[in-house]
Amino acid sequence: MTYEFDGKKYEKASTHQKEWGERIIEELALQGTERILDLGCGDGALTVQLSRLVPNGEVVGIDASRGMIDAAQSKQGRNLRFVLMDINNLDVDQEFDVVFSNATLHWVKDHRRLFSNVQRLLGSGGIVRFNFAGDGNCSYFFKVIRESMALPSFANYFEEFTWPWYMPTVEDYRTLVKGAGFHNTEVWGENADRFFPDTEALIKWVDQPSLVPFMACIAGHDKASFREFVVRKMIEETSQADGRCFETFRRINLLARK
Repeated sequence: MTYEFDGKKYEKASTHQKEWGERIIEELALQGTERILDLGCGDGALTVQLSRLVPNGEVVGIDASRGMIDAAQSKQGRNLRFVLMDINNLDVDQEFDVVFSNATLHWVKDHRRLFSNVQRLLGSGGIVRFNFAGDGNCSYFFKVIRESMALPSFANYFEEFTWPWYMPTVEDYRTLVKGAGFHNTEVWGENADRFFPDTEALIKWVDQPSLVPFMACIAGHDKASFREFVVRKMIEETSQADGRCFETFRRINLLARK
């Protein structure tokens, strides 16, 4: 299942995602000629950074959300293009030197299928570099959202709801990667817990992207009250004495070669 996001709102709510991605991009030590595929490019901010580091290469960013791609399109350049495409159905007719993904692949349930697609698109000696959410991520939000879903006013909306994320333990992901056919594989976890500077920043993150799968299930007349309850409970759960708000962020990292 894919979800529709507001790319413009995401641009303003994704500071920590971009910070993680910028650090990973620096670590790639690009030579300037690489062909790069960005899986789940979002609003395109990191994809633009990649394109600037490969002036004699090419970068393609894909995302399944029309709202994200619409926000990214204005950033297209000579060696950069964006394509509306579901990661689960990768259909790109070219070969890449780097397949990159930051803060996206917890939205993809079938990573065996993902690995197969990446193997097909990656050239010999090519690099895979992923960073996505792992076990222990967003513990406060998950507590609040499960409580909200169970309320009598909203429970009927979620009777057939499928949890939208795949967030494995490091050990489980290492086991999964072993069968993917990559070489020089490294899988490691990362504690990226974060203090939002204030409740406004927290609310922006709750709205985009965290609440999106849940709001899609609720009828129009109940959407506002559901969101209001989640936001209020999140502020209660995460607020600190200094006005900041705390949430747990745990990451899975993959670095591998074909």
